[in-house]
Amino acid sequence: MDLARTFRRRSARRALPCAAALAGLTGLAVALPGTADAAPAPAAPTAQAAQNPELDWMGSTVRAHEGGAVRPPAAAPRATQTPGMDVSHYQGAINWASAYANGARFVYMKATEGTTYRDPDFSANYTGSYNAGFIRGAYHFATPSTSTGAAQADYFVAHGGGWSKDGKTLPPMLDIEYGASSTCWGLSQASMVSWITSFVNEVHAKTTRWPTIYTTTDWWTTCTGNTAAFSANDPLFIARYASSVGTLPAGWPFYTFWQFADSGTFPGDQDRFNGPLSGVVNLADNV
Repeated sequence: MDLARTFRRRSARRALPCAAALAGLTGLAVALPGTADAAPAPAAPTAQAAQNPELDWMGSTVRAHEGGAVRPPAAAPRATQTPGMDVSHYQGAINWASAYANGARFVYMKATEGTTYRDPDFSANYTGSYNAGFIRGAYHFATPSTSTGAAQADYFVAHGGGWSKDGKTLPPMLDIEYGASSTCWGLSQASMVSWITSFVNEVHAKTTRWPTIYTTTDWWTTCTGNTAAFSANDPLFIARYASSVGTLPAGWPFYTFWQFADSGTFPGDQDRFNGPLSGVVNLADNV
């Protein structure tokens, strides 16, 4: 199956929900946030204590809210799974050659947060991972209480969250998880869906790619009402620190990436792509 062609066809008919058509695409998941002119306007940000960007990374809030196994699952990745990781400046200098030699083949790394913070190690990580042979991508840590989704998407794309059709660059990613002083950042479920819609639409407009969405089933259910609105275009990166991925958010019949532990063989968090390495390449090369 030509996965890139399938993604192009799906994006072309974005206004028609088609989650059921995804069932046969191992390793790639995508979502439908609705047309830009049909989406309700995001609610004005509410006052809330800001996260500390120096301590925010993919999953930095997950264990405190959801717990989970401290050690990675005992089972080795299946032949149809590809090992990888995600990192930020928190890991410090990374030995990329060693991580690659140990089996990691892809990596997501923090680029930005809100509309003011840039990860100080992003450039070094992006270049170092590429030179070591990784397929890599950038993520944005969302702070929905501080500015609109579109504003944060613009900041993200301007500071590392772009995309190149080179078979080495993963789709830009939205990391959306628990807030510092409010689980849902002070937004209602409807306002949160609008905020995410604004973000993913803006990223798509600027890069031609639908961003990957990183979240947990618990957060998604609590803060979006378990909407299925994004499952036709946006690949799902699910976080669950356990030996199985568990129940997925509504609409996604399978995950594309799974963060299964926050420490292990590789620097940073331990991840798996739900498919062989060729699937990672297809995702990176898709338009």
